Amino acid sequence: MNEFNNGINKFIGNFPPQTFGDGICHMIGAFGNVGIVETEDGLIIFDIATRQFGNRVFNTLRTITDKPIKYIIYSHGHFDHCYGFSPIIQEIENKKWEMPKIIAHENVLNRFEKYKMLDEYHNWINSQQFASIGGREGRATSAQKTLNPTIIIKGNNEFSFEFGGYKFHLYHDMGETDDSIWMHFPEKDVIFTGDLMISSFPNVGNPYKVQRYPKHWAMAMEKMMEKDAKFLVPGHGALIEGRDEVKEVLSVTAEVMHFVHDEVVKRLNEGKWFEQIYHEMLEIFPRRLKEHKILKPTYGCYQFAIHAAYRLYHGWYNTGNPTDLFPAKSNDIAKELLKLNNVKEYLNHAKTLYQDGELQLSLHIVDIVIKGLENIQSKDLLDAYKLKYKVLKEKAKKETSFIAYNIINNAANSIKNDIDLFENLK
Repeated sequence: MNEFNNGINKFIGNFPPQTFGDGICHMIGAFGNVGIVETEDGLIIFDIATRQFGNRVFNTLRTITDKPIKYIIYSHGHFDHCYGFSPIIQEIENKKWEMPKIIAHENVLNRFEKYKMLDEYHNWINSQQFASIGGREGRATSAQKTLNPTIIIKGNNEFSFEFGGYKFHLYHDMGETDDSIWMHFPEKDVIFTGDLMISSFPNVGNPYKVQRYPKHWAMAMEKMMEKDAKFLVPGHGALIEGRDEVKEVLSVTAEVMHFVHDEVVKRLNEGKWFEQIYHEMLEIFPRRLKEHKILKPTYGCYQFAIHAAYRLYHGWYNTGNPTDLFPAKSNDIAKELLKLNNVKEYLNHAKTLYQDGELQLSLHIVDIVIKGLENIQSKDLLDAYKLKYKVLKEKAKKETSFIAYNIINNAANSIKNDIDLFENLK
């Protein structure tokens, strides 16, 4: 777990602010990162982190410079990049400054509207996904109050502007989202990426979230490579420095996104269904990519990316088996299976699989007992829950992906609550 915790600490910005680009560029590590360009005429801020990090980011900013904020740029509309505005607005009101210009892609407004419509749902999703870093606290992800853009980038248009004696170029590319933009600051050889670079395997194929775009992600990396930048400010993780290092992380991220997309498409064209595609893809993942430092599954992971590429081109009928076209309830299927074999046999077999290290198979077998038994005070059911709790905790120990860890660990904790409830009923 030390490696897991170290990776997450970097991901959520637990490192000191960094200054670069001849002293006029800064990066404040947060969830997510905040990029700053300091000019004689004021500040450009690229992303503003979450509500929880808003005060910390603002206070850190004011140890660096007291200049007014003139531009805020949203890399995309996720809550960890554009919700930490309250202390900024408070300062503007106190000092009677002009409001900054706020730049974003047009799809950010669509995203905010969607989040408002699904506010309770997204609050629940994010409480699950970010549970290990306080995701269950408050309404930090609610979109009921947003700071909306005043300058809208439409479609795939490039947007350039001059400020403080410098020129800045903004580009739209899909990747984690359909509303993402990144900024090139050519005079200081800096690229601000947003979540197109997160110092981890890209967050493509997130189990909780909507479609993401591996092929477009690869092409975005290649466009960035053409800029030959010396500094890369990622959406999460530490500053990436040096032309060779920047080129390497962009190149390998493009390569892995091309790989996962193209190999899934190849197998679709061969008439294969998802299960076969998925397990074949696990076997062919090149070791060089699997072990690359920038592609560690700290947040996203390769397995999720397979889902993302598949979902681009395929519907929900994933098995090719007509049994699954109009499925019965899984609980009813489990009850029928329990009629064929003694509950103890399933439990004993699940325990054997667990002891043999076959954790995933053990979960499938023990779920037959959990879904098939109706008596919530049954000792067999209680034993099944206890076994599933142990299996899930063991899987969580082995998991490096932040998202997967939270899904597995949340489920284990929920089961533990059920176990305590059952035992109190006895």
